[in-house]
Parts: sequence; C-alpha cells; structure tokens
Amino acid sequence: MWMKRITITTIVVLILAIAGVTAYLGIILFGNYAIDEKDLIMKESTTVVDDEGEVLTKLFEENREAVDLETIPDHVQHAFIAIEDQRFFEHTGIDPRAIGRALYRDIITRSAAEGGSTITQQLAKNAFLSPEKSLLRKTEEVLIALNLEHRYSKEEILEMYLNRIYFGHGAHGVQAASQLYFGKTVDELSVEEGALLAALPKGPNNYSPFIDEERGKERRDLVLDVMHQQDYITAEEAVRLKGRTLPQERNSVTSNEAYTSYIDLLLNELETEYGFTEEEILSGGYEIVASMDPEQQIASFEKMRDSSVYPDEGMDGSYVLLDNETGGVKAVQGGREYVKKGLNYASAKRQPGSTIKPLAVFAPALETGEYAPYSMLTDEPLNYDGYEPGNLSGSYSGEITMYDALKDSVNAPAVWLLNEIGLNHSKTMLQNQGITLEEEGLSVALGGLDEGLSPLQMAGAYRTFANNGKYSEPYFVEEIYDRNGDMLAESEPEEVEVMSEQTAWYMTRMLESVVTDGTGQAGETTAPLAGKTGTSMESRDVWFAGWSPEYTGAVWMGRDNAESGEEVTSSAPTSVFKQLLPDSSSTAFEKPDQVAELEEPIRFVQINDLDADMSLGLFGADVELAWSASEDERLHYRIYRIEGGSRTLVDEVAGEADYTISRTNFLNQAEFVVVPYNPLTDREGEESNTARANWNIFSQGS
Repeated sequence: MWMKRITITTIVVLILAIAGVTAYLGIILFGNYAIDEKDLIMKESTTVVDDEGEVLTKLFEENREAVDLETIPDHVQHAFIAIEDQRFFEHTGIDPRAIGRALYRDIITRSAAEGGSTITQQLAKNAFLSPEKSLLRKTEEVLIALNLEHRYSKEEILEMYLNRIYFGHGAHGVQAASQLYFGKTVDELSVEEGALLAALPKGPNNYSPFIDEERGKERRDLVLDVMHQQDYITAEEAVRLKGRTLPQERNSVTSNEAYTSYIDLLLNELETEYGFTEEEILSGGYEIVASMDPEQQIASFEKMRDSSVYPDEGMDGSYVLLDNETGGVKAVQGGREYVKKGLNYASAKRQPGSTIKPLAVFAPALETGEYAPYSMLTDEPLNYDGYEPGNLSGSYSGEITMYDALKDSVNAPAVWLLNEIGLNHSKTMLQNQGITLEEEGLSVALGGLDEGLSPLQMAGAYRTFANNGKYSEPYFVEEIYDRNGDMLAESEPEEVEVMSEQTAWYMTRMLESVVTDGTGQAGETTAPLAGKTGTSMESRDVWFAGWSPEYTGAVWMGRDNAESGEEVTSSAPTSVFKQLLPDSSSTAFEKPDQVAELEEPIRFVQINDLDADMSLGLFGADVELAWSASEDERLHYRIYRIEGGSRTLVDEVAGEADYTISRTNFLNQAEFVVVPYNPLTDREGEESNTARANWNIFSQGS
C-alpha cells in the first residue's frame, strides 16, 4: 500500500513539476512575444542649448529627460518604493498579497477596478498595454511583469519606472518633474521634495500642489509617514519635514516666447538639412546646439514688437542677424506678433527694392574687370525695349560715378549698367549666393522680382561682402547629439567664392558711404557699418541690409495692402538695424593685406575768382594766376590759354592755388581759364571765370 502511495505521490509531483516548468516556459514565451524592447525606449525631450552650453529651451511630445539611477538620490528612490511597492526588492514581479487583494475587490465590485500594485507591473502597464481594464489585460500585465523581472535587474526596472511615470502638467519622469515643481535637477532634491514627487503618480491631477495644495500636502505627508514606518527616516525627521512648504509656482519647461521664430526655423532646418522629422526631435532626447545669441534674440523680439518703431500701424517686420565668421544665425524674428508655425517673414519673400542693387548690379560689374568704383555711368532717361526706368528725383546728370550712383541710390545708371554687363552675368553671381531668379528683364536692377527675396536670403548674400567675397548658407544648427551624448552631425557650411576680395572690399567702402553720406544715414550706431536701403513700389516693402566687422543682418518692414497706409521711407528699418546692431570691438573695417584701398572720392569745386596779373620778368612778362582751390590736394587743375576763341592747355597742377606763366609777350594781354580735373574719373569739372592778364604796376621790376 505504501509503495502505491509513494508511486502516486511521485507521479503527482512530476506532473506538478512538468506543469510548473511548462507554465514557467509559457510565461517566458508569452513574455517574449508580448515584450517588444522598442516599447521600452521612452519618448524623451530634446534640449536646445547655445554654443556656451546654456539651455535655451526643450522640445518635446512628452517632457522627459532620462537619467541614470545613480543620479537619483537614495532618499528619492526610497520614497517611491515606500509608497508604491515596499517589497520591490523581494518579489519576482508580482506581490501575491496585492494580487489577492485586487482579485477580491474585483469580485466584490464585479469589475476590473483594481490596478497593478508592484513597480514592475506599473512599468509593464505603462510600456506595453492599453489603458483599458479587463481580466485578460490583468493577466497580460502579470505575465509581462514576470518576464521583465527575468530579463532585467531590479535596478534597471526601477530606473525605467522612474524615468517613465507621469507627474502631471506635462512632466514625464523624475528629472522633468524635478525641474517643473522645484526648478532643480533630480540630484538636488531634498527628502520632502522627493516625497512630494512620489506622492504624485497615483493621481497627478488630484495631488498636484498647483491644483489642490491641501490634498497635495496630505499625500506628501503620507509618503513621509510610510518612509518612517519602513525605517527610511526617523520619526523626528518625518515631523520636521512635514512642516516644509510646497512649491507655489511651476517652473517653465517650454520655450521663451522670444525664441519662437528661431525654434521654428531650427526645426525646419533639422528636417530639410539633416533628415530629422519633428516627431523624432520631440521624442528623441537629442541635444541640439544652436547658433543663437539669447541676448540678441530677446532684444530683437522686444524691438520688433514695439509699435513705435513702425512708420505705419499696418506694417509688420522681420529681423535677421548673422555671425560674419561662421554664417550662423544669431537672432531672427519672423513678425511683430509671430505665433508658432505661423507666417515667418524672415523666410518669406518680399520685394527687395534697391537693396538688390549691390548684389545684382554693382558687385557683378566690378567683377567683370571693366568697371571700377569711379567708372562713369550713364545717367539719362533711356528706353530699353519699352522699359523706361526713371530717377525718383526726376533729374539726371548725364553721367555719374558708380560710387555716387550707389551712395545716392540713383536708378537710371543702375539699369544702364545691368544692361551693359548682361543679366546672365548678374544672375550667375546671385545663384552662387542661393538666389535663383527666373526674371529676364532689366527691372531686376531695381528689385522688380516676381517673388522677391527673404530677409534670410538678403542677410546671407550681404555677408558675402563681409566675408571677403565668399558665401555660405546661413544656418541655425551647430551640432546634434543623441541621448547618449554621441555627436550625430555638425554644421559644415560649404563656402563658395562669389567675388574677389578686391570687389568685396570696394563694395564695403562704397556701402560705408551709403551710411555716412547717402540714403542710410537715419539712426545711430557706434559700430563701423556698411549697408544699403531699399524701398519697393508704393512702399509695401522697406529695407535695410548691412554689416559691421562682426555681424551682418537685414531688417524688413512692410504691409500686404498697398492702400492701407501712407508712403513711407527706409529710414525706419535703417534706424532699427542700428539700434539692434551689437557693439563692435573695432573702430573701422580692416582691409585685407592683398587688396588695394579705395580712395575717397574727389569732388570738384566751382572757381569763380580766377585772377591773372602780368608783371615784368627777366626774359619778358610773367602772368601770375591765382584761384580758390579745394582743400582736397588730390584735385588737379588744368590751365588753359584762350586765343582766337579756342583753348590751349598750358599745364596741369595738383593741389595748387596759383600758377606762374613765364616769358609771355608783354604786348599780348592773353585770357586764361582754370578747369578742375578729377584723376579718379578722368573728368573735367566746370571751367572757371575767364581772367585777362593785366599789368600789375606794383610788381614791375620785381
């Protein structure tokens, strides 16, 4: 009999063992089927920092920044274990007593109301299962929890849990919650602060101190009591810590409003240049190093929102500032009231007016080698196959130097010059600076474009002058790092040689004159500045684009309805640009060693006081001429004798105010004129009054 019992017992044990092994293998197999490790990769906030490493903003679908368990203080870990799962380090993923309690309550209430009780089950639920509650789902939760314990250590499970759980107000994980509630990183949390965070996951909307301070304090104090009961803190500590106040105001984890224009363009660049979708950025936990200068970004935000800077209330505005050395965008504003994902005027194309002249006409002309800054251009009202450009002043000088045509933004010579050099030559140079034009007409010289240029394009092209003739595309992203700190990409802008250093330097000097003596005089700045104004037809668009030794930028102001306001000038954007331009460490632009300097223009003087005195010399009569000369000693003077109605050149002098003609027939009282001559332009000015040589009796015998 006893042998039979032993046999039966052995068989039962074997059956149970086989069933147990089978069940265990089933759990593992089911767990392997149910667990996709990709689901354990959490959506993590991307951090945008400046080149000094200072955080500018966070971009997220779920505001989360994962941290290692070693970063989380023990007392913070203890708070969660105490209130959520006090036997966490003892069980194998499920707590039998908790499961029994849950099943009992489900039967009593005839529903699946009881949630998972262990930390591992909560991780299983949050990572792998849908929110619905059912008996099948509870079974899946248990099986997945057991498998998680099989695959991962307790420390790994606790780390995943603390980085995944939701704390309310958009904060996921202890690091984001610490920043939100206390404005500090998790490693800086005190015991009572950790207790508050541990109090929240059970019901963030119920226990948040920002929603219900009283309930939040009760829940936190409960956590402290439980920590005492489990010997994590003493009774004295629990009493003292329950007297601590709760946070009153949440700390911002979203972008400064001033950064919105910049961040939108940065996200666009991440997608178009680096292939990162916005969804990837918002959940990938990247670190993006931006070229932004926060101080300049905020200052430009405030200035461009100031209604007093706009000459017409119906106008909007945009601003771009680039680093001359790198081409990085230091600041950008997309509009007076720019909203996220809205129309960004920094990248929107507008009619450029005369700001295109340096890019489309004068720099290309210099590059041909056939023109120089003091070359004479035709300034007449001409007809080009039906196109008749005119000067805004209504007056024409016949001819004018390139220098003065640019300084005073005269239209007729700009169109004439573009016609001379050819539109294709101009378009090629523009295309090398990221500007592609379909237009075939000479109206390009005056900014008459079908689409126009954006402030970003304008600033990028003007930086070519500042960068010794080399162009590279403006950029927002310096570097990209993954969540492990490994660099994925960095900005490597390709430089294109668009023009010679000599041409770039000549343009710098000529456009300096625009600011000091021409159309760009509005406003004040202490920095050396070269630039150009622009106004489109009906004043729908007014511009200033320019550069200092360190920065290049553009300000656009405009309106979409030409009839909505009065005609305005480019003085407003010029003044705003100068107000926003950062101080310079230089007092002047530095000329490259290998280029020739551009001389200052030589201006003619009107001579109305030529005097001619004749006196007796050693070998005949001497004629002494005298006149009022220019202070510029580079101006030449040509002395002509007038005989029989024609002029004969006697001599040419530089910087003199008198001249003596010796051995003159004393019986012939000749007439003379002096004509100023500009050696830079090879042009004569107006001749002086005619002076007849008269005897000066006081000089005889001298």
